Amino acid sequence: MAAPSALSSAQPLEFRAVTKRYPGTAAPAVDELSLEVPAGDICVLVGPSGCGKTTAMRMVNRMIDITSGDILLGGRSVKDRKPDELRRHIGYVIQQIGLFPHRTIAENIATVPHLLRWDKARIAARVDELLELIGLDPHEMRDRYPAQLSGGQRQRVGVARALAVDPPVMLMDEPFGAIDPISRERLQNEFLRLQAELRKTIVFVTHDIDEAIKMGDRIAVMQVGGKLAQYATPAELLTAPANAFVEDFVGADRALKRLALQRVRDIDLWSVATCRAGEATDAVRARVTDADLDIALLVDADGKPLGWLSERGLTGERVRPELRSPAEPTVELDDILRDALSDLLAAESMYGPVVDARGQVVGALSIQVISHAIGSAAAAVPSAAERVA
Repeated sequence: MAAPSALSSAQPLEFRAVTKRYPGTAAPAVDELSLEVPAGDICVLVGPSGCGKTTAMRMVNRMIDITSGDILLGGRSVKDRKPDELRRHIGYVIQQIGLFPHRTIAENIATVPHLLRWDKARIAARVDELLELIGLDPHEMRDRYPAQLSGGQRQRVGVARALAVDPPVMLMDEPFGAIDPISRERLQNEFLRLQAELRKTIVFVTHDIDEAIKMGDRIAVMQVGGKLAQYATPAELLTAPANAFVEDFVGADRALKRLALQRVRDIDLWSVATCRAGEATDAVRARVTDADLDIALLVDADGKPLGWLSERGLTGERVRPELRSPAEPTVELDDILRDALSDLLAAESMYGPVVDARGQVVGALSIQVISHAIGSAAAAVPSAAERVA
């Protein structure tokens, strides 16, 4: 993706005892919601249907009026600005995407810049910049219509349109909810990579706790009646649920969910003795003694794994390429721990070699190491954007 041009600073967002009551209803839709979203963070609002998460988000751009309390954007009340003006400076992405079918992709992206009366040259440059940013070729895409794009491509264009005037805050209402699971995961990863570059302040609504854990720097779990049950980082939410409701909503497998927050490179690996064919066996045996694993890993001239050496391979004076088993599964440093565990289980293996970006062995990942990572509540967890950077 092309690097973006200079971007305006993201702004912090604050809910101050925000309440929304609809006429004729006994209970509020949102009840004194208070939380702060630091500039550049993704705040995910999650909870069951009817908990007020979408209502809370829509009060930010005044699509829904606040009954009491206040919302501050960059320290300024949203009530101090006219709704139309406010919405033009807040990006908005919805599940149905909402592209205008009779307008080209370029015209869709340029919707708000046109309203702000940008000149044609500036609009054209911004459209091309955003198409490159979301991984679409401007020459191929700018003159197409939404019906000519895949669902995933249309969703990317929806994000580009929300970014058109470089808003300090973006609102995302279940943006990936209507996408198939494979495309959904890819779009989530692409968006987090964009966020690593753009660092926007984002309010993201979902009903899916797994998506919340993956996407959020901070998660606001809401319960029916519009009450905030817990506001915490994903790691805090998984290790210390505030009450029985949060514990039940997060799920009984919350220890396993923590594996989605870390990559292989985030944990301490086992040391492994590597060797090459023709090496002196005495030296290899000495390395095995000092390593965490009691078996040597045969590698090629470039340090890439070939397989686990058998005892027969060490019987002579020189290492012979006789393998006990192949080097499977081979895990990469950038693999998510959850996926690495799945690979180990699928291969019915207790451990596997870990390689760096060059394919060279840097250690071994084992079921025991992963078990320790699950049980370590104090393990450092990177931010959402950093997890895919």
